[in-house]
Parts: sequence; C-alpha cells; structure tokens
Amino acid sequence: MDNGANSYRRFLDGDRDGMVDIIKDYKDGLIFYLNTFIGNITLSEELMEEVFVKLVTKKPRFKGKSSFKTWLYAIGRNIAIDYIRHRSKLSETPMEELYDEAQEESAECSYIREEDKLLLHNAMRDLNPEYRQVLYLIFFEGFDNGEAALVMKKSKRQIENLVYHAKISLRTKLEQEGFIYEEL
Repeated sequence: MDNGANSYRRFLDGDRDGMVDIIKDYKDGLIFYLNTFIGNITLSEELMEEVFVKLVTKKPRFKGKSSFKTWLYAIGRNIAIDYIRHRSKLSETPMEELYDEAQEESAECSYIREEDKLLLHNAMRDLNPEYRQVLYLIFFEGFDNGEAALVMKKSKRQIENLVYHAKISLRTKLEQEGFIYEEL
C-alpha cells in the first residue's frame, strides 16, 4: 500500500486527517490532470473538489489493484468525462467545440513562469486530447504505461502507441514554434 492508500484507510476508519493528507498530496496534480480534459483551470479545481467530495460521501472501495494515485486519477477522469457529456447534452454543442471554448478561457499560463515551459504547455494544449492526456500522465505525473492504461481504460499496447504518436505530434508542434530541444 502506498501512502495515499494508508491515508484513505485511516479516513475510512474515522480519522479525518487521512483525507486531509490525501488532499494535500494529490490536489495539485489532479487539478492539472483534469485540466487536460477541461482546458479551464478554475473548472478543473471545481472538478478536483468533486473527486474528493465523492471520496468523502460515497467512500468507494479501493481494491488495491493499482496504486492509489492511479485509482484516484481514474475517478477524476470519470468525473471529467461525465461533466463533458452533461455539458454537451445541455448545450447541444459537440464536445470538440466545448473543449476549444474552454481552452480560450484557460488560466494555466499564470502557473507556468519559465518561457520554455510555456511553449511546451502551449504546444500540448493544441494536441489531440488523448495525446495530451497520455503525455501528462507519463511525463508530468510519472505514471508508467500500465498505470496510464488503467486510468485511460486502454491496453498497454494502445498506451505505447499513443505515447509514440503523441511525442511525434508534440515534436512537430514545438518545431513549428521554433523550440530548440535536446531530446523529446
């Protein structure tokens, strides 16, 4: 069991500090992960809160088949997809257009100060959503291919293919922006 799993077990046993520890450890990464779907940091913060509210109110069972972080991010992914589906039903606007609208409102740039990181994040924002998601999980969150496969509900082979194509797509976008890199 990793630290998150221990904290969750403590919470389920009645120790409220267990949930406080989980929130401290995972909130920032979860916000940025959810932002890969939504493209709006403020809305991503709200969805992050919804993930933790679900943990507190529904107390879903953590079976230990993956790391706690993988399990938590899968819950976040499901909440983000539900939000996108719900919003697309209400507005009768295709999900791709909703994502484009949300990208225009993104405040992510305020979190990224260094110019090279800004170029990277801008290039990633223009990627296919699955490419953006897999790159974020693997390179920013440190997930291995198996964990990313669980979160994204894909096979390891599909993740390997996604990573390969995402890296090529990202490299192309960065080269178009004049980005100079050692190795991508």
